This record gives sequence, C-alpha cells and structure tokens, in this order.
Amino acid sequence: MERRQFLKLSTAAMAAFAATSARAQATAKEVRIGYQKTGVLVIARQQGTIEKRFAASGTSVKWVEFTSGPPMLEAISNGSVDFGAVGDSPPIFAQAANANIVYAAASPISNGQGILVPQNSSIKTIADLKGKRVGFTKGSSAHNVVVLTLAKAGLTYDDITPVYLTPPDAGPAFANGSIDAWAVWDPYFAIGEKKQNARILINAHEVGKTNAFFIANRDFANQNPGTLREVIAGLSTAATWAENNREAVAKSLHEITGVPLDIQTLAASRASFAIGPVTEGIVETQQGVADSFHKLGLIPKKIVVRDIVWKWPQV
Repeated sequence: MERRQFLKLSTAAMAAFAATSARAQATAKEVRIGYQKTGVLVIARQQGTIEKRFAASGTSVKWVEFTSGPPMLEAISNGSVDFGAVGDSPPIFAQAANANIVYAAASPISNGQGILVPQNSSIKTIADLKGKRVGFTKGSSAHNVVVLTLAKAGLTYDDITPVYLTPPDAGPAFANGSIDAWAVWDPYFAIGEKKQNARILINAHEVGKTNAFFIANRDFANQNPGTLREVIAGLSTAATWAENNREAVAKSLHEITGVPLDIQTLAASRASFAIGPVTEGIVETQQGVADSFHKLGLIPKKIVVRDIVWKWPQV
C-alpha cells in the first residue's frame, strides 16, 4: 500500500476509532507503555495525549524505555509492560516463541533504516557484503532488512557473518572496525550518517516493504479493550500532529531523548508517523517476513500472523 493511501485510510479509520473510543470505558488502573528513542510514542509522551484521554477515568500512564524491540516484546509478553511499538521482525520471533501478544495497529516504514558502511569501505554494492561481518540486533527490524538485502543480491544468509549487537554496542563496534557494515534504524541510522560519517549502502525501502507495529499484551487487550482503544486514540492525535510539524517533532524528540537535535531533525524528516489498522495487505507482507525467517531457520516453526491480530476493533 502506498504511503499516501495508508495516510488516507488511517485518518478515516482512526477518526472512527476515536469516536467509538470515547464511548468505551477504560477499565485498567494503569497502562504501562514501552518506547524507544524515536517515533510517535515519544511525541505522545511529551504532549501527554494519552494521559489526556484518561483524565476522566483516572487511569495512570507509566513509560518504560527500551533500546530495541526484542526486549520490549519480552516485557509485553510477560506482562510487565502492556503496550509498545516495534519493527516488523520482533513480533515474528515473539510469536514463534509463543509470546502472549497481539498486533493492535500498524504504521508503514518508508525510510529511516537500512545498512551503513564506513565512508572509505571497499563495500560498494550489496554483493560486496559477501564474507563480511554485518552487525545488527537479532530479531529486530534490521534483521529483516539484512535478509531482504541479501536476497536482492542473490546472496544467502550464510554468505555473511552476522554479528548480533544492540544499537548501543553496535555503534562503537562500527566505529572501531569490528564490524564491516551496520544494519539499524533511526535515530541510530542518522547517528551513523551524521556522527560517524557513514555511507548508506542500502535504504530499507529499496529492498522491500517494511512496517512498524503497535503491540499489546494479549490478556491486557482482551481484559481492557476500552483502555487499549484510548491509548491508540491518543497516539492517533499525536501522529496527526507529528505528520504536519516535523521541525517541532525533532525538537520534542531531542528534548525527551537527549539525542542531538541535528540527528533527530534528520530522523523526523523521513519518518512515517501515521497509525492505522492492521490491514490484509500488511498481514500478507508480515506473513512473507515470517515465512522467509522460517525458511532460513531463524524461527523454529511456521506461524500464522493473522492468528495474533487483535480482532476487535479493527476498522
């Protein structure tokens, strides 16, 4: 689905969502939200858009920061966090491990992630990755970018040496030459460009469709549908504002995360903040990722993505 079409759909869907949400009673006393150093959740936190939705009910909001999606989903699955945003790969690994999660909403990723190499690297094309050490977080959206990139060049996963590192560890490893390439997302992607003079080998959108997801604990979603509706409605308010105020978004991201303003300005300029339902097209794309990971032996069993899409209320 083209980004413009998704924006149109998400605007209509979220308007209906917010309208019905206003009639739903929030039942949870507290909602715990996991977030990373970028994206609409950071904006929502600073602006208090979710807290405002709960002003009448008295439900409190607790924010918990994570460095990447996999540990966040572990926390969501075990019930220590109720809701969070991640890339496309973490939910697949989590579902394969029987995690107690559901897809609650989605957002297309059009830019802001890919593979970086040092400016003077001999790696000029995707094919040059053969035999190289590629750093990325296992089970993250960057993992899928690596898989898609290799497939585009006719390479296999065995043609590289994967080095599993979280972004805070991968940054120094990239800087000192311990890895030859770094697959990552914003704001780390922008940090590599701006602070480490890295060269973009490939942008994610050049190798395939990618999506981000808003994930909820299954029990929380089923027991507190009104609360979850309010959370997503609050995020929709923040997303609408963010799509139209990118300079202000950068300042907000800078203030709340401490990441330098020039980094967040670059990240905000190319981010997609739109939130919409998990459509059939998105499910099909995500299923393709899951099937690819199973074929490569990265997950132990086949999974059906549709099985964990929140059935109510998809618009």
